[in-house]
Amino acid sequence: MSTPVSLRTLAVLGLLGLLLSGCATQPPASMPTPAQFTDAFAYCRAVGNVDAPDARFTGPKVPETIVTGLMRAMKMSPDAPVEPFTRLTVWRCMGGKVVGCSIGANIPCSTKADVGRTASAGMNEFCTANANSDNIPAAVTGRATIYQWRCTNGSPAIVKELTKPDAQGFLAMFWYEVGAQ
Repeated sequence: MSTPVSLRTLAVLGLLGLLLSGCATQPPASMPTPAQFTDAFAYCRAVGNVDAPDARFTGPKVPETIVTGLMRAMKMSPDAPVEPFTRLTVWRCMGGKVVGCSIGANIPCSTKADVGRTASAGMNEFCTANANSDNIPAAVTGRATIYQWRCTNGSPAIVKELTKPDAQGFLAMFWYEVGAQ
């Protein structure tokens, strides 16, 4: 035995069917394609801040203009070999400008600055073994700390602040604004 359907229910179902059929015949709204850039300087002006180039940048991983601009900013000799520098350069956008860093054994370009004032377990262990060391090595503190640390009576202590993080949180002392040629 079926339950009788009211005219009102039929009207609502009919209206719903019309609405749904209208949706099926309309083309989907097109999604805008994000702008793509091959020029790093135009890219940075457009995106403002980005920690590393994303899919919108379609140029070379490290454009030659960035390498030569970074070498100039770092006051490198014009005769310095470019190839190793190209391999070791990373770049990003900060405030609409291109900034670059050259990776080295003690230069953590892609790591955000460690602004923590609390000693790590490794620092505590080092100070237990070296109670009054004037310096806790970077291998123990981590290369991204903004502080110089020492041991005082077996406990880690901050000596002074060595650098500040930049506006995006990276170690400011390793990043250079790269001007276009």
